[in-house]
Amino acid sequence: MDVGIIGYGVYIPRYRLKVEEVARVWGDDAERVKRGLLLEEKSVPGPDEDTATIAVEAACNAVKRGGVDPKEIGAIYVGSESHPYAVKPTATIVAEAIEATPNLTAADYEFACKAGTAGIQTCMGMVEARMMKYGMAIGADTAQGAPGDPLEYTAAAGGGALIIGKNGAGALATIEGTCSYTTDTPDFWRREMQPYPRHGGRFTGKPAYFKHVTSAASALLRQLQLTSRDFAYAVFHQPNGKFPLQVAKELGFSSEQVLPGLLVVKIGNTYSGSTMIGLAAVLDQAKPGERILMVSYGSGAGSDAFSVMVQDAIETKRDMAPKVLDYVNRGINIDYSTYARLRRLLVR
Repeated sequence: MDVGIIGYGVYIPRYRLKVEEVARVWGDDAERVKRGLLLEEKSVPGPDEDTATIAVEAACNAVKRGGVDPKEIGAIYVGSESHPYAVKPTATIVAEAIEATPNLTAADYEFACKAGTAGIQTCMGMVEARMMKYGMAIGADTAQGAPGDPLEYTAAAGGGALIIGKNGAGALATIEGTCSYTTDTPDFWRREMQPYPRHGGRFTGKPAYFKHVTSAASALLRQLQLTSRDFAYAVFHQPNGKFPLQVAKELGFSSEQVLPGLLVVKIGNTYSGSTMIGLAAVLDQAKPGERILMVSYGSGAGSDAFSVMVQDAIETKRDMAPKVLDYVNRGINIDYSTYARLRRLLVR
């Protein structure tokens, strides 16, 4: 393929809620939860933050790092399962905020946690077809978890944005290929007008996450005739800290290949932003010539796999916008009552 990543950017809210604080309220064993999920804390959106503001911040950082004129962006796709409006696109808000040209196509995507990577594939096809110079794909969420549900420990907030263009247009990484695997597996869902999702418990593991991630990754490796040894890094969707490490082992990857992009421990599961933020964290440190495997997962269910090769332009573009760890390391801890107010669990 003749497409690559021109710029990338992320945004992670400042507030953090520790596992111990949730466990204290619901009477759980905090150490057991931490061992079970390999999680310490999660990010929480502030009172003036939602999926739209997170997407805008990530998009602005991607434009800065890419050094592109926003008016040359011909498509913006925002993937999320927590869009602030039921009927009104988030993508148009992003387009206006970054001062993109009105002569573009924009849409909101929804496929649980893989909606952002679905946007990447759409942009790749449109750029490859010469329909536009650049396309922007964003994955952002302020994830919901019902009070007392296991999801409350992990459901977090954050977003990542990628600008896709031709490889000759200053790409900091090339996308060598992509492959998807999709089935109707109802492991996680939220009905219309319901505030919180429901899930199939352990069912979300083997027949859902692991089946789809391994299938998409294996298909891509076969397609490109590559093995795990050809990759310096691997980024998998991060619903918790254990799943990515386990699926990596099944695919022949080591923990050393996964840990540089494993951020769920400190920021929780950012849903549609998860794999895109993980990729950004790896790009923040990867060297030219190194190859990255990225595999998303969205309940319902499907996975998108990508092979990314880092290029020389990364060295000049890397420091042009805030890095992932700049956001991770600025956390401010809050208690459960503050979290309940910010997430509107308590209303007057």
